[in-house]
Amino acid sequence: MYRSIVVAVDMAQLERGERILEKAATLLDAGGKITIVNVVEELPGYLAIDVPTDLVAQARTDASQKLAALRDRFGIDAAIEIRQGGPAHEILAAAEANRADLIVLASHVPDFSNYFIGATADRVVRHAKCSVLVDR
Repeated sequence: MYRSIVVAVDMAQLERGERILEKAATLLDAGGKITIVNVVEELPGYLAIDVPTDLVAQARTDASQKLAALRDRFGIDAAIEIRQGGPAHEILAAAEANRADLIVLASHVPDFSNYFIGATADRVVRHAKCSVLVDR
């Protein structure tokens, strides 16, 4: 069905990442590729003063290790990209860079302000140039 799938995984929802990675694998054409993407958000300048300088580097390393373990557990041949910036922007950029024809991501646990889909998922759905599957 799809030749290039970007799977966006939030480290705070790793168990949901397992589910969407499995789902993506079932939708992938033979010979297609999956790219697992995690975005480490940049800290606002006013917080950066009080945070250890290696915090972002450590977050990137942790994410890379956890995503590699997730990929290996399912036996899926997938590339891993750790990006830094705004989640929606970086997910969309990864999709474009990988010429994805599908983005798969989980909606966040809703609160009152983003009850229906989640802020990041909403932005990705509205701005993606390819199909988007949002798992609830």
